[in-house]
Amino acid sequence: MAPPASQNTVDWKRQCVALVPCFNEAARIGPVVAQVQGYLPKVMVVDDGSTDATAEQARFAGAEIIRFAKNHGKGNALQAGWRRARALGFTWVIMLDGDGQHAADDIPKFFARAELTGCPLVVGNRMADCTAMPLLRRRVNRWMSRRISRMTGARLPDSQCGYRLAHLETLLSLPIHANRFEIESAMLAAFCRAGWSIEFVPIQTIYQREASKINPLTDTFRWLRWRLAPAGPAPARTLDSAPLSGRT
Repeated sequence: MAPPASQNTVDWKRQCVALVPCFNEAARIGPVVAQVQGYLPKVMVVDDGSTDATAEQARFAGAEIIRFAKNHGKGNALQAGWRRARALGFTWVIMLDGDGQHAADDIPKFFARAELTGCPLVVGNRMADCTAMPLLRRRVNRWMSRRISRMTGARLPDSQCGYRLAHLETLLSLPIHANRFEIESAMLAAFCRAGWSIEFVPIQTIYQREASKINPLTDTFRWLRWRLAPAGPAPARTLDSAPLSGRT
């Protein structure tokens, strides 16, 4: 059982950094950074080879920029951000998309759930009320979530949501090998294999009219290739990097 929340209080503004991987989001990244700064003073934007003014707009809004000269994929962008966050001394990272799909007002829900449960990974859940989600995306997400849940033996209702709060040392101790959008599934599988519990919190999702950057053919193929690849060895189950509690 996790200890009471009063024993797990975290100074989130000092210990947590917001990480926003993005590609060609010049029109939206500035407001995203500004809204997140209402909850966390430090925001890092990983510009994954954008050809527009994404980096300039994010910097103008007050974010620290990590910039790739060419597109390397969401998985690589996130992992670069994790390493930078650890180097800066942060112990937690909250990840959200740069297209305005994730509401910054939901950030306190992640913090509260982490403190209450002691879990090192808290994931947003859009599926409790997903009527606004495009039909194809909804069906693919449910299909993938069922398969990841079956593979890990855990209940993972929204395996593809990128809105996540993670304990950095735990995250970086795990063998997560994914370069692009399969990073979401790989992260869940790695936490489950290591014996960590995962919590989900309901979130609002704001869908824009622009097309998704997920390519239905190539990204589904990458996901299937990841899914069928042999799993790496589980890391040693030590408590050295335990965030609050959260072991299953």
